Amino acid sequence: MTQTPLRERPTRDQRIVEYGTWEQFKSIQKGFESSRRVRLFYYDGTIEILMPGQDHEIYKSIIGMLLEIYLVEREIEFWPTGSMTQEQEGEVSAQADESYCLHELKPVPDLSIEVVFTSGGPNKLARYRALGVPEVWFWQDGLFTLYELGEQDYKRIYRSRCLPDLDLELLGRCLLITSKVQAAKEFRRAIS
Repeated sequence: MTQTPLRERPTRDQRIVEYGTWEQFKSIQKGFESSRRVRLFYYDGTIEILMPGQDHEIYKSIIGMLLEIYLVEREIEFWPTGSMTQEQEGEVSAQADESYCLHELKPVPDLSIEVVFTSGGPNKLARYRALGVPEVWFWQDGLFTLYELGEQDYKRIYRSRCLPDLDLELLGRCLLITSKVQAAKEFRRAIS
């Protein structure tokens, strides 16, 4: 099994952050509605426009592929809601890199996943708290960091509450295997 080290200089995400109102954000969002490559976020008077780089998109897709293999193998019903826009009118708008409803389709996904190359990480938790997402994962520098929503805020957890039997170290190792076919085979073999 050959593992791919994360590039020293990954393809860069392009990111613009401005301050503005909800109404300004909605106007910008309308202007980008036909562009699938642009992700838009709003929270607490901050408007963020993100165009993910190639590495970002590759890793978020591989995480999704491996996670879906796990869900199928474990016979856990799921709805992949991807980077759908999640909003609370006038307060917050966010698009995870990957998101999932487990067991049944819900308005708010059970799990949102963020791939971090240039920006983001736990500072995005306030957005997800406002949306009520129960569990958020960040993948950065080859490692997963998980957070669970409590009564007031997120707390760091070391095993997924949504998927308690998932071996995150295995997931992380397979994610870095050079051949994505081999990564899927190795992951499937290890969880069977």
